[in-house]
Amino acid sequence: MSDMTADHIELEIVDTGLVFRNPLPHVYARHAYFPSVIQLTNGEMLASFTVGQAFESADLHTELSRSSDQGATWVHEGRLYPGTADRVTSETCRLSHGADGEVIAYVIRHDRSRQDCGFVNPDNLGFVETEQLLFRSSDGGRTWSEPQTIAPPLVGPEFEMTSPIVPLRDGTWILPTCTWKGFDGYCPNGMKMVAFRSDNQGSTWPDYIDVMADARDIDIFWESKMIELTDGRILAAAWVYDREAGKDRDNHYVITRAAGIGSPFTEPRSCGLQGQTLNLMEIAPGRVLTVYRRTDVPGLWANISRIAGDEWVNEAEYPLWGSGRSGLTAHSGNMAADFTALQFGAPSLSRTHSNHIFVSFWAVEDGVGNIRWIKLRLAG
Repeated sequence: MSDMTADHIELEIVDTGLVFRNPLPHVYARHAYFPSVIQLTNGEMLASFTVGQAFESADLHTELSRSSDQGATWVHEGRLYPGTADRVTSETCRLSHGADGEVIAYVIRHDRSRQDCGFVNPDNLGFVETEQLLFRSSDGGRTWSEPQTIAPPLVGPEFEMTSPIVPLRDGTWILPTCTWKGFDGYCPNGMKMVAFRSDNQGSTWPDYIDVMADARDIDIFWESKMIELTDGRILAAAWVYDREAGKDRDNHYVITRAAGIGSPFTEPRSCGLQGQTLNLMEIAPGRVLTVYRRTDVPGLWANISRIAGDEWVNEAEYPLWGSGRSGLTAHSGNMAADFTALQFGAPSLSRTHSNHIFVSFWAVEDGVGNIRWIKLRLAG
């Protein structure tokens, strides 16, 4: 945690560059999406991202890159694992830290045997069949274990890839996600934000916590993130989609009333932000950085807020990328169609120094899906 005072914090963009870009886009289609970046115990940075011919193509798979200079330059290392030779699957991944320097890759793998659609059934917003996996590395992501299957503690039947595993200071691991309809529309528990919980470093996930849910089963809490604050409370925030009206609502948040994941959450309420694919980081005690794709104006933006008791108080906002561009998103009222029109998003946040934040995200530039980074300096 930064030792700066929390009275006043400002952001400054220091530099920007690319983690990955197809080196020969005129020869073959290789677009990159959904980065996840962590700093390792030896100071290196490891990035995972999804690569494929298109945003929902069946060949989407996880690749890795590594940096030894705080993210300024990157060496591409190839695939996380060879994939499935006996069936057609795609996948996406998020990285996090385990115990004693272990690196954890949380992967959702998708059945892509259907040839007539992408991930989502356009008629009912149902999702293709998925499986959840953990890969572990004890050498900084150079080699990986065989995949371990996560047995969900409730019926989704499918689940959203929204967040890396979040290790808490007491040793508990939590896995934020959202239940999702099966391709046929089956969804016995409704579409809601939950967090799986493990007390044995991810070996089993026997129970879960309801985090945000709408009793009417109309609002969906997508792209949820959870962080542990300095005072031990758990803060969660999500993009909210009203599927009856076919439009986004303000982002919402909840916070536990006391330290620990077992404490009750407050009722969901607005953050006062309008956007999607948000990510959170506590940058000083009680001060939160949110990076997100705005929906009220174009571009990727950063927001600094203060958590005062259980109130979210916005203090400052900063454009990071794309604020002068149009056509980056779509708002047709059909979310399955809008997914296919997206041009950027899914920021990942990593602290590389006491006052430097490394932001990575995917963005289509000159017709190619890249993984771009922006380094921010905190001042105050």
